[in-house]
Amino acid sequence: MQSSTQTHTDIISSERVEGTAVYNKAGDRLGSIDDLMIDKRSGQIRYAVLEFGGFLGIGADRYPLPWNILKYDTSLDGYVVPLDKDTLEGAPHYVGGEPPVYSDDYGRSVNRHYGLE
Repeated sequence: MQSSTQTHTDIISSERVEGTAVYNKAGDRLGSIDDLMIDKRSGQIRYAVLEFGGFLGIGADRYPLPWNILKYDTSLDGYVVPLDKDTLEGAPHYVGGEPPVYSDDYGRSVNRHYGLE
């Protein structure tokens, strides 16, 4: 049962994160969060999967973004990333229903693309 009073905490349900808009620092909307990838050993979110491109979700690709590059902006009611569309277009990605195996090698390729390794 949900309460009608709204509280502010640092904890949010993954259900509420999915579908949240993602913007670059210039305020351009890049897409929205399609999924979260969670490390099953640590329980920490490793990647937010950005749905980018296509039209109304059709033909959109999925781009894993390291979770720690997303910053929530209350004025936008969305996440802001230090990326532009050109950086995303060259990033590791996959077609909707065909996610990759999130191996250590794949994770390193994602992190390297965003300058985190």
